[in-house]
Amino acid sequence: MTGPHAPCCTPSGAPVAVTAPAPLPAAGKRSTRGQVRLPGGEFAMGDAFGEGYRADGETPVHPVRLTPFHIDETAVTNARFAAFVKATGHVTDAERHGSSAVFHLVVDAPAADILGNAAGAPWWINVRGAHWRRPEGARSDVTGRQNHPVVHVSWNDASAYARWAGKRLPTEAEWEYAARGGLDGRRYAWGDELTPDGRWRCNIWQGRFPHTNTAEDGHLTTAPVKSYRPNGFGLWNTAGNVWEWCADWFSPDYYAHSAPEDPYGPDTGTARVLRGGSYLCHDSYCNRYRVAARSSTTPESSSANLGFRCANDDT
Repeated sequence: MTGPHAPCCTPSGAPVAVTAPAPLPAAGKRSTRGQVRLPGGEFAMGDAFGEGYRADGETPVHPVRLTPFHIDETAVTNARFAAFVKATGHVTDAERHGSSAVFHLVVDAPAADILGNAAGAPWWINVRGAHWRRPEGARSDVTGRQNHPVVHVSWNDASAYARWAGKRLPTEAEWEYAARGGLDGRRYAWGDELTPDGRWRCNIWQGRFPHTNTAEDGHLTTAPVKSYRPNGFGLWNTAGNVWEWCADWFSPDYYAHSAPEDPYGPDTGTARVLRGGSYLCHDSYCNRYRVAARSSTTPESSSANLGFRCANDDT
């Protein structure tokens, strides 16, 4: 894709008022529940089509070799996150901050809870009382959405969950290898065509963003975590639905000097890597549902399209 760097479909760096993450829970016993084992091996990481935003740093395409690892079949659900909160008393960054970002078409909150629009992305509304249990605001809840991905989780929250579950967050290289499902060098997890046989294979925006979503794929916001078809490795929804946190710090020039074996990202940074795109991605402004696409935001940030899945070592 040509042209200037487009705003991502996550509000940049909001909220930022959380001064420190919640204490980490005790580490759980290692678990591969709900995970698939991947054999590792070498693949070509990065954008081979020249479609990425320059500031995202999707090039150069470079060979990466990974040792075997495990990764969740799906994003973590509301039901699983609720079990974590019940067991640990964890309070998310969004709850501690008191507000989080909600897409303007689905806000369900009193007028007094509308705190303003995100700079540069007015379709995001900062809503008091929005968090994982009340994803659209104080009048909403997750009833009937137990098998949808949990949202409004920060990198800090995702890391805390992973520790409790006896898992960890995937590295960015592990995430891309797993998301490709064995289709090295392809545009999407299922091939190069967005809608093969005229069928949607992921939950993204259809229509004119940000005001009209025809929901041809069946969903205005999140879809159940086992929607559409799994990829060749048995992973569900690695394109669209919700952005997924990775372990790595983000740097747009990291690929130029990435380690060739089991890279884990820069040693330091201010933002963490996000992968996969979300239900708000559209090629008119955020073509990041491609398997090579990357984005980032600060580790305390939360919004109604930020989720995660976990990984594990092969030991």
